[in-house]
Amino acid sequence: MLLLRTVSFVSCGFCWMVRLLLRSLFCGLFLGLLVLPVMAQVSGQPILVAPGTTIEPGRLVFRLKPAYAAQAKANGVAVTALQTALSSVGATAVHQKFPQAQGVALKRSGGVDLSLLYQVEFDRSLAPEKACQQLLLSGAVEYAEPRYSRQPLYQPNDPLADSTSANGQYHLKNIRAYRAWDITNGDTSMVIGIVDGGTRYTHEDLASQIQLNRLDPIDGIDNDHDGYIDNYRGWDFADNDNDASQDPTSLHGILVAGCAAAAADNSKGIAGVGYKCRFMPLKIYPSTPAGSFGGYEAIVYAAEHGCKVINLSWGGEGGRSQFEQDIINYAAINHDVVIVAAAGNTNAELDFYPASYQNVLSVASLLPSDEKVTAATYSRRVDLSAPGLQILTTLGLSDTDYLAVGGSSFAAPLVSGAAALVRVKFPQYNAAQVAAQLRQTTDNIYGLPGNAAYIGKLGTGRLNVLRAVALTDRRSARVTSSVLTPARAAFKPGEALQLTVNVQNLLQPVTALTITVTSLSSYLTVRQGTFVAGALTTLQRISNSTTPYQLAVAGSVPLNTTAVLRYHLEDATTGYQEDQYETLLLNPDYVVLDANDLRLTMTSRGKLGYVNLNNSIGEGISYKSGSPLLYEGGLLVATSPTRVSNNLRTNFPKSDQNFYSQVRATLRDQAVRADQEAYGTFRDSLPSDTRGRTVGVRVRQVAYAWATAPHRDYIILEYHLTNLTADTLRPLHAGLFMDWDLAPNAARNAAGWDSTRALAYVYAPASPNQYAGVKHLTGGKPSVYSMADDRTAPVYLGNGFSSAEKFLTLSSGTRNATAGLPSGTDVAQVTGAALSRLAPGDSVVVAFAVLAAPSLAQLQAAAEAAQSRYSQVLPVRAAAAPAGLQLYPNPTTGQVQLVLPTGLGPATVQVLSALGQAVLRQSVAPGTTQLDLSHQAAGMYLVRISTAAGVISQRIVVQP
Repeated sequence: MLLLRTVSFVSCGFCWMVRLLLRSLFCGLFLGLLVLPVMAQVSGQPILVAPGTTIEPGRLVFRLKPAYAAQAKANGVAVTALQTALSSVGATAVHQKFPQAQGVALKRSGGVDLSLLYQVEFDRSLAPEKACQQLLLSGAVEYAEPRYSRQPLYQPNDPLADSTSANGQYHLKNIRAYRAWDITNGDTSMVIGIVDGGTRYTHEDLASQIQLNRLDPIDGIDNDHDGYIDNYRGWDFADNDNDASQDPTSLHGILVAGCAAAAADNSKGIAGVGYKCRFMPLKIYPSTPAGSFGGYEAIVYAAEHGCKVINLSWGGEGGRSQFEQDIINYAAINHDVVIVAAAGNTNAELDFYPASYQNVLSVASLLPSDEKVTAATYSRRVDLSAPGLQILTTLGLSDTDYLAVGGSSFAAPLVSGAAALVRVKFPQYNAAQVAAQLRQTTDNIYGLPGNAAYIGKLGTGRLNVLRAVALTDRRSARVTSSVLTPARAAFKPGEALQLTVNVQNLLQPVTALTITVTSLSSYLTVRQGTFVAGALTTLQRISNSTTPYQLAVAGSVPLNTTAVLRYHLEDATTGYQEDQYETLLLNPDYVVLDANDLRLTMTSRGKLGYVNLNNSIGEGISYKSGSPLLYEGGLLVATSPTRVSNNLRTNFPKSDQNFYSQVRATLRDQAVRADQEAYGTFRDSLPSDTRGRTVGVRVRQVAYAWATAPHRDYIILEYHLTNLTADTLRPLHAGLFMDWDLAPNAARNAAGWDSTRALAYVYAPASPNQYAGVKHLTGGKPSVYSMADDRTAPVYLGNGFSSAEKFLTLSSGTRNATAGLPSGTDVAQVTGAALSRLAPGDSVVVAFAVLAAPSLAQLQAAAEAAQSRYSQVLPVRAAAAPAGLQLYPNPTTGQVQLVLPTGLGPATVQVLSALGQAVLRQSVAPGTTQLDLSHQAAGMYLVRISTAAGVISQRIVVQP
């Protein structure tokens, strides 16, 4: 066999090549190592949420619930509630995402029905997460997510590195490709989908390798009736045309294609690992202003058009998407495709998508010495590693040019080429078995000094293509799914867990398989961690459902601890052993109060419902297990338009981060005053440290919930504010911002104000069967500010929420009490308390009740019950009565004398019954005033005296 080792070069000099790479960099094409700041949304502009990951404005995807499958149409869904929600977000186009998807396959375990996936074009000025929330409220949607755009992973290197040597492709020797080709050259029928930036159709090392669709020649007709006209040489999913040639300023796709599939044994250039295997060019990055990222659409196309291996040399940190996982599962399970992805070029242990999704082979990059590349991402989700530096490949500016490049982008296609060879050599293997064969035939690299710190985080080792195509005695079992009981997103200190797993044997039979679970975290203990699976034939499945693993969370755990579980799979009779890993989140930075019908998340930094703006951390606020009621909520404290402290939104996806936790939000083990109690402490920075942008307060928060009627519809939130500055805070405002989103249509809500009960509430005028709100209980003078989706209003949340706007909502009294009438719109409210002053070192208490009910009458009754319970069961938290204030006789038979000291000025007196109802309200001047309670039933009452200095509360007993 003639082994190709010759190299062709670009005819120009070094400086020209450097200029090319610099131009590419300045064009922002290769972002693998760039760490960019989070961008606020400018109208219509992409939103960067993490390095390599942006949100496309005005576009989202959703999955219809299977129960509504019969209502699924190509251009919409015949479900009234969903149609209403789509209208509310300004949807201009709704279409079935993959109308041509036929699948194979729902018979296969884990298969995905793509007919339930839809894409929506909506108002670009609306925050994508807000639009997703509104669709979820319809009740017809399983999930709704923004569309993410993932960037190519290119790490520029010396452009002439190793290119003058006949052995320029050192990596082929490292991975034993030459020897592997003695066993198999692959086959032209095996096609690798290169989902990337396009190709050069005429390059000498690629032209013969491009998979042609001879059923649809270029004649302007969709001859094969697949929905794509003239898709003869691939497809451009970014610009939606049949030209998959690369943009001259974006060479990433052709560089990747050369690594996997450059023609071998043609006396030209280089050799791709796949040798005879062909590739399908699928362009996913736009060349026109109207184009957009098309990576996941291209995956579906590749799977449906015969690609048995798909290479993804792009991605970004974070931004996990169930839509993206569904597409991966569809290709891997429905169509039996091996999916290979680059693990990333950030020197950190992190989740990187799509590489970190299930059913993906994640590939990390190595130096020529087999040690980790300095900039390479590592994690326990990495499956294997491959050379990723000085990789000589096709360049594409001419038909005869080559370039040495680096990054995980070019490690991944080496594995893709190997996967294609394995599929040819072992045609009986399914995709999961091919992946297992590649993992189980690597060379161990953990003995090298440079890899000592990354044991278990570079996969099973370095790719060895020879072993992958030669060995037939490999064994590999896999934990294919796991279920934790109780089913939670995160687990509390002291909690006991059960873990059930499903296992499948993928390769040769095992005779005595055991799966042992151990914890790599001291905060998670495995009490019973052995599962004896015994003998399993090839592809046999088994579960430990009858004897699940037993786990326990430690009683004391740091906040947001990630605990790693290791599955050790071993067959002692054959010597087979392999590890898998799973992560759990322990002691999240929030608590959930769920003692009654209202379920509320309280965070450690003043927010309610969710910790973050994309609502991925926290369990929201809901009523009777219904849909989420709140999009965003939390505490606001302010003294002026420029001194505002909060952790609420500014401009999406940004938020203020003024409060930081001192004592995390925690549920009391032994509640004293309620059935459930939570507490925590947070504070902001002193104004002297923030150039006067913060207030300078410490906040101790306490929450109370009761399980018995009539107290099941509310939770009390109490905030103890302490002035940490050397100056008197004058005035001081505190309040709760609540952006309510009530079903069935959050864009048709209205906001109201019950001044008698100091109750702010929201409801849907068209279907008033769900109410939610906040009642002021004590502390200062009540205020309310209701906001509507109105661009002309003083406060319009669609373009952000500035400090000046936040202060306005707190300091405007009750002048803007209602919004959204008569027909409703998207509304939010700030329910506040105005205090005239707070001296240095002094404290004041402000308390609210968060409520929900199916009717206004029941909401009002809950508000009265909350006032009664707060007044009578909880100690009165108001400041001590000033000298000279008297209320007598107490007890009384009806007539009460109130003596108000001159220094307090005029006041408003409210007398509240045990149910929180106001039975008397009158204005009083300094001096002695008579209060007439003779017509009231015997019992305990609360007298609230509101002055400019604050609220004074006194109990009084009326006797028969």
